[in-house]
Amino acid sequence: MMRRPHRAAALFALCLPGWVVAAADADRIIYPASSAAATAGAQGLAGGNALTVVAFLLLAGAGAWVLWRGRNKPAPGRETQRLTVAESCSLGSRQYLVVASYDGKKFLLGVCPGRIDLLAPLDGTGDVNKLP
Repeated sequence: MMRRPHRAAALFALCLPGWVVAAADADRIIYPASSAAATAGAQGLAGGNALTVVAFLLLAGAGAWVLWRGRNKPAPGRETQRLTVAESCSLGSRQYLVVASYDGKKFLLGVCPGRIDLLAPLDGTGDVNKLP
């Protein structure tokens, strides 16, 4: 029974002629041709690479300075935010008491799944007998 050659053996056989040619050329020495244009082109590339690195460093430094300078400022659009959640307390099973503040006024809200109720407006005096 005849067996098929393994794929690796087939690839090795395909690469073998290249090795034979490379072995025949091993005795021949190839010297690179030098020309003034090739040398000038290489020096021009090195100068261009240095300029690119300097430009990158300057841009990175400017970006870091902008981030550092604006680190304590609020995000755009947050300065005029009038609605905030001042405090929240969980009552269990997805039910919460929330103190919400809007334009300087505070409200006590009851929040449960599918429903939000205004429980009482808070005036800041701490008197709980004034509930509506």
